[in-house]
Formats: sequence, structure tokens, C-alpha cells
Amino acid sequence: MNKIREAPDHHDADLVLKLYDLRREPVMRQSRDAMGKFFPRTWEDVLAVTKPDHPHNTAWRQVGSYFEMAYGFARHGVVNPDFLAESTAEGLFLFAKVQPFLQQYRAEVSPLAFSNAEWLVANSAAAKQRFELFQKRVRTMIETADALQARTTARATGSPPRDR
Repeated sequence: MNKIREAPDHHDADLVLKLYDLRREPVMRQSRDAMGKFFPRTWEDVLAVTKPDHPHNTAWRQVGSYFEMAYGFARHGVVNPDFLAESTAEGLFLFAKVQPFLQQYRAEVSPLAFSNAEWLVANSAAAKQRFELFQKRVRTMIETADALQARTTARATGSPPRDR
């Protein structure tokens, strides 16, 4: 591994701006939107999106590999990790969604999956902070969606919602 870049410079800024521009490409925007709405609750949800016939498989592969590539720049000393994390945290949001299933994912699907995101969280205070916030946000969003679904189901069936 190369040495971690201690301070960002204009080269880091240029690279981060290029990464930002790539995120604006129309197909990438669609893929990011699909993954933004992806909230796996079970291992089966994660496994399903890895299958070629899943409607979001292409988005999964595009977004996951894009951010793994970007985070690899920090891992290999090309860009300062904190500077990168401050501008590309969206990949950490996906990582926060998958992390509860990561051990099984690596055992059954891809042994190196999300290794650059994991490295970034372990080696960047900015990434760690954002990842922890995303973990909390993911839990809250899933709990809120599940509670709404329970209320909707209860209204439709005429039964009281179950407490969780």
C-alpha cells in the first residue's frame, strides 16, 4: 500500500471534481437513484440484487464499482482520504446498507466486496463519521418504512398494528 496522503492539494481537488462530473452522467444518475431507494432488510434482499435478472442489478454493479474505484484512490495514496470522503459519501450510504450482510456477502458472492469502502471508514475520520451517520439513517428509514407498512396493512385489514 502507498502512504496515506496527509493533506489534499489541487490534484485532489481536480480528481474529486472529475468524480463529481462522472456522477452526473444520465445512466449513472439513474443507477444512483435506484440504489438510493434500495434498503435491504434481509440477506435475501442483498443476494437478489446481485442476480443478472434483477431489475436493479446493473445499477448495483455500476454504483458499487464506481465508489469502490473512487475509494481505491485513497487506499492507494492517490487522494487524501478525508477530502475524498467529504465529497463522495454517497458510496458510504450504500456500504451502510450492505454492511450488516457483508460477512455473508463475502463468503457467498465476492470475497473482496466493499474492501475499499471498509478501508476508507477505518482510515478516515471523515468517512467514519459519515458512515456512522448513514448507519443510523438507514436504520431509521427502514424502521419508518416498516411502521408505515404495518399501519397501512392494519387499516386495510381492520386489525390494530403490531408493536415492534
